[in-house]
Amino acid sequence: MTDSVLAKLFEHNHWANLQILQVCSTLSDEQLDAEPDSTTKGSIRATLQHMMESQQSYWTQVAGVEPQFNWATPPDFATLEWAATLTGEGLLALAKNEPDKLRQTFQYDGYAIEPWVVMVQAINHSTEHREQIKSMLSALGVKPPRIDGWMYGNVTKALVELGA
Repeated sequence: MTDSVLAKLFEHNHWANLQILQVCSTLSDEQLDAEPDSTTKGSIRATLQHMMESQQSYWTQVAGVEPQFNWATPPDFATLEWAATLTGEGLLALAKNEPDKLRQTFQYDGYAIEPWVVMVQAINHSTEHREQIKSMLSALGVKPPRIDGWMYGNVTKALVELGA
């Protein structure tokens, strides 16, 4: 394996976020704003915005860059996709190319933080909210995308059935 496991985790995270956004971009405003009886509270639109706003925060904390998006009003899908791409690729670049930034404790919001904490949170946070969105999609009668690690391995040809 040529890439680090950390880089692969962030590649998968970025891919899975884009897959969720792609499916959700086909929903009506009524579906996006519905609060279905599912395993979570809130709407798909609010959860997507929260995911991307948080991912921007994680990226800016570790990379030391200024936020690029203003989340005061709900964004359209073009903005959500742009935010997902910019911040997802930013986190991936940190995982692949900037190991020194991942070793330097920094201060943020009254805390001294080791960067690995933020990187773990970035993965966990997105995973949790993608699963919530998948639950909401199911409750709305929309088939959620398969975005688990097995599917990503299959898509990237890292998981190949023998004898097939």
